[in-house]
Amino acid sequence: MDRVILHSDCNCFYASVEMLHHPELDGKPLAVGGDPEQRHGIILTANYIAKRAGVKTGSALWQARQACPGLIIVPPRMDLYLRFSELARSIYRDYSDLVEPYGLDECWIDCTQSGECLGSGPELAAEISGRIRRELGITVSIGVSWNKIFAKFGSDYKKPDAITVIDRENYQDIVWKSPVKDLLFVGRATERKLLRFGIPTIGDLAGTDPAFLQSVFGKMGLVLSAFARGEDRTPVSAYGSGSPVKSIGNSTTTPRDLTTEEDVRMVVYMLSESVASRLRSHGLAGDVVEIYVRDNDLSGFMRQHKIGIPTNISEEIAQEGMRLFRQHYRWERPIRSIGIRVSHLREESFPYQLNIFTDPVWREKQLKADIAVDEIRSRFGFQAVRRGLMHVDCELSADDAQTHVVHPHGYFEKGNRTGVR
Repeated sequence: MDRVILHSDCNCFYASVEMLHHPELDGKPLAVGGDPEQRHGIILTANYIAKRAGVKTGSALWQARQACPGLIIVPPRMDLYLRFSELARSIYRDYSDLVEPYGLDECWIDCTQSGECLGSGPELAAEISGRIRRELGITVSIGVSWNKIFAKFGSDYKKPDAITVIDRENYQDIVWKSPVKDLLFVGRATERKLLRFGIPTIGDLAGTDPAFLQSVFGKMGLVLSAFARGEDRTPVSAYGSGSPVKSIGNSTTTPRDLTTEEDVRMVVYMLSESVASRLRSHGLAGDVVEIYVRDNDLSGFMRQHKIGIPTNISEEIAQEGMRLFRQHYRWERPIRSIGIRVSHLREESFPYQLNIFTDPVWREKQLKADIAVDEIRSRFGFQAVRRGLMHVDCELSADDAQTHVVHPHGYFEKGNRTGVR
């Protein structure tokens, strides 16, 4: 028997919540974004009036105002959005204990068992949608399918306040005829490659030889092939069963575009200090370093490398981040944001073997210096002690990187359940 999976997506979530608290702005274009002076944040979300005027999520604030001169931008209030997110999830949990968040505003809900006594997938979707509207004052779009990927596709297919059923009878007419970019995990770079090989639709992707896709994209090619064919079997996790911290990372949108390697180095070191400090506070170290770069055209890439020796030392993390940057970035455009992440974590006391090129004395000195900096900053603030590098450009280094720490969790954390081996 097929599963009954719902994917509920709150429409223009942050903006919708703000509209509830600003009824005087009804009928006006509104967006939630960051500080226009510091450029911290780009547009996080916008209401449909603003979107119809050309305001796009992820665009710079000046770009949004250029597209919509009358745009009203309000700062984000995460505590408020977190409260509404939890209220929505509480409603979802009335229908299933298998509720898996995908960000603050989206959740998968496995109603396979509850559907037997509460109603069919579309009936449950209609009931949930009505409750969200009545009890929270916002709307959701819900996709209903037999797998998580097509349920997610369904919630994106019609907005706002819509329910879309993707079943075995209609998926080829709906999903397969859609652009390949509409499939989860097909980003801009992947889309460009697929188009180059004459694969413009999800149906074309489904019909492409998986071996060819593997040769182009590696294992992810097989995953995308399975997704396109509706063969995703990844389970919906029970609510609150989040896995332990898998990685610790930090990213920032810079106050100005980065145009030189020295600019990048300053931001990478600032972020690496934050990541290393957080690792130490958890008693963890990791041996995979990843860098994320996005240019001012909002195109980006991620690259990672296993360094062999687990680390929570800022200098080692920064050096590897810069090595990855030099190896992979070609300076086609100025850079707008950068992120650093360390994964494959373990207890920092876990034994490991040094190689012959490692200087243990140097590592010990670097670690002690980091710990001393942690202690000073905990007493006197982040700006109390800084690297000399940070004084080269006080505008770039003015940010307190500690406030951007995130613990990202990915779709595949519980293993690849798509049927791909």
